[in-house]
Amino acid sequence: MDQEPVPRLPPVTTEPADGRESASLRQAIDFMLGFDYGEFAAWYRRGGGVSTAPTARPGVVMSIPTDGIARDRTIALVGLMGAGKSCIGRRLAARLDLPFIDADREIEEAAGCAISEIFARHGEQAFRDGERRVILRLLDGPPHVLATGGGAFMDPRTRQAIRERAVSVWLRADIELLLRRVSRRSDRPLLQVADQRQKLEELMALRDPVYATADIAVDSADGPPEATLERVLGALSARRPADRGLPAAAEGERALP
Repeated sequence: MDQEPVPRLPPVTTEPADGRESASLRQAIDFMLGFDYGEFAAWYRRGGGVSTAPTARPGVVMSIPTDGIARDRTIALVGLMGAGKSCIGRRLAARLDLPFIDADREIEEAAGCAISEIFARHGEQAFRDGERRVILRLLDGPPHVLATGGGAFMDPRTRQAIRERAVSVWLRADIELLLRRVSRRSDRPLLQVADQRQKLEELMALRDPVYATADIAVDSADGPPEATLERVLGALSARRPADRGLPAAAEGERALP
């Protein structure tokens, strides 16, 4: 049985009536068909073959490959309270298939009470001594992702141990973001003050120069935590084995001097 001939489509015209070339029609000639998969767009070009390119849609977070990220050392997240060390740390551990440990929770478990109680009963110095012992013990264990307390990196012995046995990542955040985040909790001993902004500004002035000695610095921005996570992964991916003890830089990150 004879088949009916397939009707031919009219040719695409690239010159509208006003004489300006249409960008959409120009793309119709360059690309036969395209699919947007969220993180990548796949284009079927004339003449065969498929190419992929990142999409630029707002809210889409690019996924950084993790195959090249070393897992032979602990990754220690440092920074001020509210920077997102626990939040990002859990996600980072899941992506790298490593255990996650929150140093503050380990300290509370070892002490049998909350950190606020340790401060109230024994003072900050006693807490820092216990914090150092716990972190040193954790660093002696298998590689993991470690979220440290805001003041841990300020202790010279703790800082030296992290430098020798881990890759340190400073999560930076501006004062407005920190204030919004710390306001969600009322159990932070150092913020039991009338003016939390002033206290945070004092801590930033004191601690930021020390945090800046970390191996990697990544901005913890407002928005989905996955965006900050991908920046951390990008910086870790850019870090080569020969970079031990040297700052690492990745797209969107600034290498520390």
